[in-house]
Amino acid sequence: MTESVYKIIELVGTSEESWEKAAASAVERAAKSLRDLRIAEIVELDMQISDGKVQAYRAKVKVSFKYQDD
Repeated sequence: MTESVYKIIELVGTSEESWEKAAASAVERAAKSLRDLRIAEIVELDMQISDGKVQAYRAKVKVSFKYQDD
């Protein structure tokens, strides 16, 4: 087995519909600029509230990707 190195970054995705869509939006956006995504871990869920109503769901996500050799 070859040795590998991974980088972990933390992102916050938002959605007006659900935490699942908020998390998915973070991963999908990361996939546009990062290659070889490996794992996404939900670390925190919260909501934006205005006038006593939920405005947006937010998911804090840790995403890992493999460092590539040149």
